[in-house]
Amino acid sequence: MPKHRLSRKNRYIALAATGAVVVAGAVVAAQTSMAAPAWPAQKTYTGRAFDACTAPSLSAMKAWKKNAYYGGVAVYVGGKNRGCAQPNLTKSWVKSVDTLGWRVIPLYVGAQPPCQKSRNKERFTAATAASVGVSNANDAVAKASALGMKAGSPIYLNMESYDITDKACNDATLAYVRSFTKTLRAKTYRAGLYGFSSSSAKAIATAKDRTDLPGNLWYALWNGQETTTKDWPWDPKLYTGHSRGHQYQANSKETRRGYTITVDRNAWDAPVAIIG
Repeated sequence: MPKHRLSRKNRYIALAATGAVVVAGAVVAAQTSMAAPAWPAQKTYTGRAFDACTAPSLSAMKAWKKNAYYGGVAVYVGGKNRGCAQPNLTKSWVKSVDTLGWRVIPLYVGAQPPCQKSRNKERFTAATAASVGVSNANDAVAKASALGMKAGSPIYLNMESYDITDKACNDATLAYVRSFTKTLRAKTYRAGLYGFSSSSAKAIATAKDRTDLPGNLWYALWNGQETTTKDWPWDPKLYTGHSRGHQYQANSKETRRGYTITVDRNAWDAPVAIIG
């Protein structure tokens, strides 16, 4: 598994601790924000997307665009727990790939739960969850903005696997996520969350109190099914209206027009960055 959000070793540890099991053309539309009429219109992408640990070179992005299999690319804009260096990820790169027609999906690898077993550079506790959520969100906005991702863009908070049956840990995690989300929205950025269908995404989708939860959910369920609807594990009324992403395959080594990249595959129907 690639060193995407956490290190490869740390991600294995986090997944094992929760009992998660690994199973081995597009349309762009505008959607009105569900938060406030004054917000910029949402930019929505529906189609295939990939994420890779390191943003590929511009040459690779040009070649892969000509292949036309994927139309969206997720990039790791920041966070102390980000697993890879990003030598290619600059404001110029973002503008160039946007001009090529790619739809850019910003990911932020924030602090991780206190009960998670992996070794992280940043964690929150029950006492610090709210304050760390604020500082992480402010940093995420600063990083996204510096890359040319304008207000109205989404930022997807990366939450790795943890034991959601540990009530104290889960409560702290939800407090952190709510704080992150509320802070993003105050700065006119849309909130999303990337997590696992067996744990971190499930905690968001099944929370009874929906206050200040992210408006978009990107769930990792590695079943090989390219869909955001047929295998949706929760209440079908949740996250409708272009608010879902599904990471359906991990570690796919692919060569397109001479460039080989190891990617995770995603079915996408959710907001993407507004590039300026």
